[in-house]
Amino acid sequence: MEARLIKFGEIEVEGKRYTHDVVIDGGKVRKRNKGPSRQFRENFGHTPLSAGEEIPWGGKQLIVGTGVHAALPLMNEVLAEAHRRGIQVIAAPTSEVCQLLEEVKKGQAYAILHCTC
Repeated sequence: MEARLIKFGEIEVEGKRYTHDVVIDGGKVRKRNKGPSRQFRENFGHTPLSAGEEIPWGGKQLIVGTGVHAALPLMNEVLAEAHRRGIQVIAAPTSEVCQLLEEVKKGQAYAILHCTC
Protein backbone atom coordinates (compact mmCIF):
# COMPACT_ATOMS: atom_id res chain seq x y z
CA MET A 1 0.00 0.00 0.00
CA GLU A 2 1.36 3.40 -0.94
CA ALA A 3 1.59 6.03 1.82
CA ARG A 4 3.95 8.88 2.53
CA LEU A 5 4.30 11.81 4.85
CA ILE A 6 4.37 14.90 2.63
CA LYS A 7 5.17 17.39 5.39
CA PHE A 8 4.10 18.24 8.91
CA GLY A 9 0.28 18.05 8.84
CA GLU A 10 -0.07 16.41 5.44
CA ILE A 11 -0.06 12.76 4.41
CA GLU A 12 -0.73 10.98 1.14
CA VAL A 13 -2.33 7.54 0.91
CA GLU A 14 -2.82 5.82 -2.45
CA GLY A 15 -2.35 9.15 -4.26
CA LYS A 16 -4.88 11.13 -2.18
CA ARG A 17 -3.70 13.84 0.21
CA TYR A 18 -5.07 14.33 3.72
CA THR A 19 -4.49 17.13 6.22
CA HIS A 20 -5.70 15.08 9.19
CA ASP A 21 -4.89 11.77 10.83
CA VAL A 22 -6.15 8.73 8.95
CA VAL A 23 -7.15 5.17 9.74
CA ILE A 24 -6.53 2.44 7.17
CA ASP A 25 -8.89 -0.46 7.74
CA GLY A 26 -8.32 -3.31 5.31
CA GLY A 27 -7.09 -0.83 2.74
CA LYS A 28 -10.01 1.60 3.15
CA VAL A 29 -9.01 5.07 4.35
CA ARG A 30 -11.06 7.19 6.75
CA LYS A 31 -10.50 10.13 9.06
CA ARG A 32 -9.36 9.30 12.58
CA ASN A 33 -11.99 10.28 15.13
CA LYS A 34 -9.98 11.45 18.16
CA GLY A 35 -13.13 12.33 20.13
CA PRO A 36 -13.07 9.34 22.52
CA SER A 37 -9.40 10.01 23.34
CA ARG A 38 -9.62 13.75 24.01
CA GLN A 39 -10.57 13.19 27.65
CA PHE A 40 -7.03 11.85 28.24
CA ARG A 41 -5.24 14.82 26.64
CA GLU A 42 -4.33 16.49 29.96
CA ASN A 43 -2.70 13.30 31.25
CA PHE A 44 -0.46 12.95 28.19
CA GLY A 45 0.04 16.53 27.01
CA HIS A 46 -1.33 15.38 23.65
CA THR A 47 -4.42 13.46 22.55
CA PRO A 48 -3.30 9.82 22.81
CA LEU A 49 -4.53 6.77 20.95
CA SER A 50 -7.03 5.11 23.29
CA ALA A 51 -9.06 1.92 23.01
CA GLY A 52 -12.20 4.08 22.82
CA GLU A 53 -11.38 4.95 19.21
CA GLU A 54 -12.42 2.85 16.22
CA ILE A 55 -9.19 0.92 15.89
CA PRO A 56 -8.81 -1.33 12.84
CA TRP A 57 -8.31 -4.71 14.54
CA GLY A 58 -8.78 -6.78 11.38
CA GLY A 59 -5.26 -7.96 10.66
CA LYS A 60 -2.36 -9.69 12.35
CA GLN A 61 -0.58 -6.41 12.91
CA LEU A 62 -1.59 -2.85 13.63
CA ILE A 63 0.81 -0.24 12.27
CA VAL A 64 0.74 3.09 14.09
CA GLY A 65 2.46 6.16 12.72
CA THR A 66 3.21 8.23 15.81
CA GLY A 67 3.76 11.53 14.01
CA VAL A 68 6.64 13.50 12.56
CA HIS A 69 8.49 13.54 15.90
CA ALA A 70 7.01 10.26 17.25
CA ALA A 71 5.00 12.10 19.91
CA LEU A 72 1.62 10.32 19.63
CA PRO A 73 1.16 8.38 22.89
CA LEU A 74 -0.41 4.91 22.79
CA MET A 75 -2.35 4.09 25.91
CA ASN A 76 -1.57 0.82 27.64
CA GLU A 77 -5.16 -0.34 27.11
CA VAL A 78 -4.57 -0.30 23.33
CA LEU A 79 -1.49 -2.47 23.71
CA ALA A 80 -3.33 -4.82 26.11
CA GLU A 81 -6.25 -5.20 23.69
CA ALA A 82 -3.87 -5.92 20.83
CA HIS A 83 -2.15 -8.58 22.93
CA ARG A 84 -5.52 -10.11 23.86
CA ARG A 85 -6.39 -10.32 20.14
CA GLY A 86 -2.99 -11.70 19.16
CA ILE A 87 -2.17 -8.61 17.10
CA GLN A 88 1.37 -7.24 16.87
CA VAL A 89 1.58 -3.46 17.26
CA ILE A 90 4.27 -1.65 15.32
CA ALA A 91 4.61 1.98 16.40
CA ALA A 92 7.18 4.32 14.88
CA PRO A 93 7.42 7.80 13.35
CA THR A 94 4.91 8.19 10.54
CA SER A 95 7.55 8.51 7.82
CA GLU A 96 8.99 5.12 8.86
CA VAL A 97 5.66 3.29 9.00
CA CYS A 98 4.75 4.66 5.58
CA GLN A 99 7.77 2.75 4.28
CA LEU A 100 6.53 -0.39 6.09
CA LEU A 101 3.12 -0.02 4.48
CA GLU A 102 4.74 -0.28 1.05
CA GLU A 103 5.27 -3.98 1.82
CA VAL A 104 1.64 -4.57 2.79
CA LYS A 105 -1.01 -5.43 0.21
CA LYS A 106 -3.73 -2.79 -0.02
CA GLY A 107 -6.56 -4.98 1.30
CA GLN A 108 -4.44 -6.22 4.20
CA ALA A 109 -3.35 -2.86 5.64
CA TYR A 110 -4.49 -1.95 9.15
CA ALA A 111 -2.94 1.29 10.35
CA ILE A 112 -3.39 4.62 12.09
CA LEU A 113 -1.28 7.44 10.71
CA HIS A 114 -0.72 10.62 12.72
CA CYS A 115 0.52 13.46 10.52
CA THR A 116 1.54 16.10 13.07
CA CYS A 117 3.78 16.22 16.17
